[in-house]
Amino acid sequence: MWIKICGNTSLTDAQHAASVGASAVGFIFAPSPRRVTIDQVRTITPHLPRNVDRYGVFVNATFEEIVATVEQAGLTGVQLHVNQDSELPRRLRAHFPAQDHASPFRIIAVLPFTTDLLQQLTAASQDTAVDALLVDSRTTVASGGTGICYDWQAAQEPFHSVAPQRRLVVAGGLSPGNVAQAIRTLKPWGVDVVSGVEAAPGRKDPERVATFIRKAREAFAELASASRPARQKA
Repeated sequence: MWIKICGNTSLTDAQHAASVGASAVGFIFAPSPRRVTIDQVRTITPHLPRNVDRYGVFVNATFEEIVATVEQAGLTGVQLHVNQDSELPRRLRAHFPAQDHASPFRIIAVLPFTTDLLQQLTAASQDTAVDALLVDSRTTVASGGTGICYDWQAAQEPFHSVAPQRRLVVAGGLSPGNVAQAIRTLKPWGVDVVSGVEAAPGRKDPERVATFIRKAREAFAELASASRPARQKA
């Protein structure tokens, strides 16, 4: 069970997400209404609990840009969109070892939902430098953060085929009203939300954040309960 509240722009929003049970918070370092700077984020990350991961979201950024941002902003992971450098995850893994127990570093690769999702997931699963694969919706003008759901029924078979081997994350159009359905349908390792818990672009709605996390945790708990073997009668 992994729940990420992404697109944070303030300490108040990030701390609230952590206080109501988020596993991770995200900061967008790419063109977006929610774009932040290194200076903004490094005033936030020292004030977050150590058990809450702090991800930077990057779109076609270079290795040097990502490393500088991670180190200066105090991040513990990266989310890579539209990565044209196939060696980037391996280079980042070599620079930030996953098994540094003092501060484990995680890499999430983003895949857009398409009709060939199974082939995409199968191919991406071969990259051992990546810790999780996030499936998001994409439009002609945005590679993520679209606020649009993709076809969960069409994604069901690819998710269920690959999930036993890899951590899969659902994103795209999630909200407090539909996150439970997404979890029940796709049975992912985690969920990621941006616009579905906002009062306005870049500003979170505290009640929506808390409700999203509660409903996601309830749905994950249902899945865990259903997967346990039934107790034998005496």
